[in-house]
Amino acid sequence: MAKALHAIQYLAQPQKHPAQSVCVIFGDELFLRRQSLLALRQAVLSDDEGDFSFSAFEGRSTELRDVLEELSTVAMFGGKRLVVVEEADEFVSKYRAELEDYVARPAATGVLVLDVKTFPSNTRLYKAVADAGLIIDCSAPATAQITHWLTGRAKQAQQVELAKAAAELLVEMVGPELGLLDQELAKLALSVGNDRTITPEMVSRLVGGWRARTAWDMLDAALEGNAGGALSQLDRLLAAGEQPIAVLAQISASLRRFAAATRLVLQAEAAGRRIAPAQALGQAGVRAFVLPKAERQLRRLGRHRGAELYRWLLQADLDLKGASALPPRLILERLILHLAAPQAVGGRR
Repeated sequence: MAKALHAIQYLAQPQKHPAQSVCVIFGDELFLRRQSLLALRQAVLSDDEGDFSFSAFEGRSTELRDVLEELSTVAMFGGKRLVVVEEADEFVSKYRAELEDYVARPAATGVLVLDVKTFPSNTRLYKAVADAGLIIDCSAPATAQITHWLTGRAKQAQQVELAKAAAELLVEMVGPELGLLDQELAKLALSVGNDRTITPEMVSRLVGGWRARTAWDMLDAALEGNAGGALSQLDRLLAAGEQPIAVLAQISASLRRFAAATRLVLQAEAAGRRIAPAQALGQAGVRAFVLPKAERQLRRLGRHRGAELYRWLLQADLDLKGASALPPRLILERLILHLAAPQAVGGRR
């Protein structure tokens, strides 16, 4: 039985994975589902066929007989028809046995695409499609996959080079939502110079709306000891409808780098060695163009609070997901005050 093909792999080279009589697109990443469906449509239908050989059905209100009738209809221009059942989870549940039979004996005149949120691999239908069809997994990729996808997407869709550090910064600023990342990438492509390269400096200067910038400003204020300024920025974010868990996600990546740098310093000292804060920050993934500011912030934070960062972030994440009765705003305010408070005598806080 063939495994499901992740959408990022499929979209990189769709010609290597031709459409089969039955294709299933599943997963929670809507951008990948839309792009995969578009790639399948381009693979099955020629420019001449267009809408003449394409049909889409709403899964919650569609009868199987209507879908099968459309699949058995000869295409106007002699190719194959493409029939898509959108939001097909209920449709699949209702006609699972019939769909299993269809996969075994599909119509030669059409390609059926089932667009579902979930497609369990322990079902007979999954195994049947895996053997005879094409399954495209559109689940949200890991961060490392996203940065790799972004560099490829820049070349493929925008004909520009995206530096690895720029891709990492773009994900950090925008988050893992591929649709938003693609929009920002398109905007950046309009501003490249003659070298057709997007740099980290360009991303830092041009990307993100005021919400992304406000979250960064909030973190900078807290790490500089300006609790009032940081809380004011938090007010702006929450008043504009930003979700507390999203605010935490935006600042967590930077704080984890400070935590990792602190750990490197402490491990070196425990081994009888010394490592400069700037060197530790670089090893933790802080980019060169922000190193001076990051080193200043790490020194102010101090080793004891730096060592607490992982615990604080984990606790805030758990509390925002229901582990605490405190309002989400207070959970974020508590984290900000941890970061902004001055070091006590002896460096502990």
